[in-house]
Amino acid sequence: MTFRGKKKRFIDVAVYIGLTVFAVFYSLPFISMIGTALKGDSEALSNSALFPKHLVWDSFRKVLEGRFIMTTVNSMKISLCVSLLCVILACLSGYALSRCKGKIFALYGSGVMVLQMFPMMLMLIPLFLIYKNLHLIDTHLSLILSYTCLNLPFSVWLMKGFFDTVPYELEESAYIDGCGKFDTLMRIVIPVSLPGIATAGIFTFLNVWNEYTFSNTFVKNPDLVTLTVGLQDYLSQNSNSWGQMMAASTIGIIPSVLFLLFAQKYLIQGMTAGAVKG
Repeated sequence: MTFRGKKKRFIDVAVYIGLTVFAVFYSLPFISMIGTALKGDSEALSNSALFPKHLVWDSFRKVLEGRFIMTTVNSMKISLCVSLLCVILACLSGYALSRCKGKIFALYGSGVMVLQMFPMMLMLIPLFLIYKNLHLIDTHLSLILSYTCLNLPFSVWLMKGFFDTVPYELEESAYIDGCGKFDTLMRIVIPVSLPGIATAGIFTFLNVWNEYTFSNTFVKNPDLVTLTVGLQDYLSQNSNSWGQMMAASTIGIIPSVLFLLFAQKYLIQGMTAGAVKG
């Protein structure tokens, strides 16, 4: 092996070691959460080690015996509904912004960008008053509508950037074969845009899954609360069940991690392909 080859190999090993150390350091809160969940409530605050000498599974058992599963199902239902709505609307709007030119569409695109920069907290009170007048408080529909409005601008711009990379010649070939606008979108453009669609769906799902403020404001019915609000069950004025809270948090991140692992390939392709035009 030449000197240049040895030098390159040494640099690669050093980079991988540095990245591994950084990854472990970055994952310490996650590791600590799992270790605290395995300590139980009695040892959670007294033992400062990452993991206990003897693993205690009582926290996980108590969490699964409570209403944790119900709150997880509620979060899953809302997250999937919002992701589906955002993907459908973002595909239609992003395709229109990408293919249609003119002042109206340019103005619409600027409006979408402004909505993306609009502070979420400023919408909280107006939306609450609107939902109260429409009798939508304590319903999942209020959360689905709110989350869709919050996540749609980002999804639209993401899909527009991805549609810009799809060659227009593919659509022209479809037009020659007799396809209409909608058939071309569904049969030609959408199949080659799956990485971008997956990216928009993943970001939307994770944003909705982790959201707390809107859910805590619009829904107070114990049977309808989401996972993030349900974690408050383990906090009280006199005592906190840290072991159970960490156990619930550990189980709660499993669906999002599985979702990411399943669509990781499409996520990377979508983020890189939609970033550059042409």
